[in-house]
Amino acid sequence: MEKPINNRAWFFVLPVLLVVAFSAVIPLMTVVNYSVQDTFGNNQFFWNGIGWFQELLDGTTDLGGRFRDSLLRNLLFSAIILAIEVPLGILVALCMPRKGIAVAFCLVSIALPLLIPWNVVGTIWQIFAREDIGLFGYALTNWLGLDFNYVSDPLSAWATVVVMDVWHWTSLVALLCYAGLVSIPDAYYQAARIDGASRWAIFVNIQLPKMRRVLLIAVLLRFMDSFMIYTEPFVVTGGGPGNSTTFISIELVKFALGQFDLGKAAALSLVYNLIILGVCWVFYTIMVNVDAERKPS
Repeated sequence: MEKPINNRAWFFVLPVLLVVAFSAVIPLMTVVNYSVQDTFGNNQFFWNGIGWFQELLDGTTDLGGRFRDSLLRNLLFSAIILAIEVPLGILVALCMPRKGIAVAFCLVSIALPLLIPWNVVGTIWQIFAREDIGLFGYALTNWLGLDFNYVSDPLSAWATVVVMDVWHWTSLVALLCYAGLVSIPDAYYQAARIDGASRWAIFVNIQLPKMRRVLLIAVLLRFMDSFMIYTEPFVVTGGGPGNSTTFISIELVKFALGQFDLGKAAALSLVYNLIILGVCWVFYTIMVNVDAERKPS
């Protein structure tokens, strides 16, 4: 029996939708307007058409080359983050208690990094990773004997940004996975114990399939956050050394505020937004298909 649909419920969320649409459409139209124009200063603009987009997608130009390089950095960073945080979040969620007073303590402790603002996280790790006064940098250089300096070494800068993001956002994946685990009925575990299933078999056949939806949400959220990262690497490395940690968001700010190339910045931001929307659409399609497979025929 299908659940009845009450269309009158839309009237309750319609005011919020109108406010969100109004606050989003006006800035978007402003960005679209800038993306097809150019300026020589003094707030005087002239028509440029799709010139900025053509230059942006042409890898031989300065704009296209910087966009291509920063896009590759973003994709690499997001891939590394997902490869680390998703398995680590699942492992942390599996180790968390399901009952007792320790549940509240674990939930609060794990959620603490999520409460820290992005600029504060960047400032903490800017000091924490210094080789002279920072515990992380001092341990790597003096205890392990590694050549670690995130100011001058691109690999060290990448390691600092990756470890910082893992520390900050693995909690989100762990909490989502924990919510998926506690929603599994005990009857599944009882049946598995009767059949003599091992812990690995329980994880593969019961826990992991039941966490598919929350894992998709976690991957989507972490991809969006990591792909749009700006504050933390900007505070820690400023996009350096060189351009090694200059992501698209940092390039965007350089064009808009550093060089005041509003047309280039607007075109870059629109393409940036389309990439994120395209990935979100792919994840949404996968989630819908997962729900469709779960429904009985």
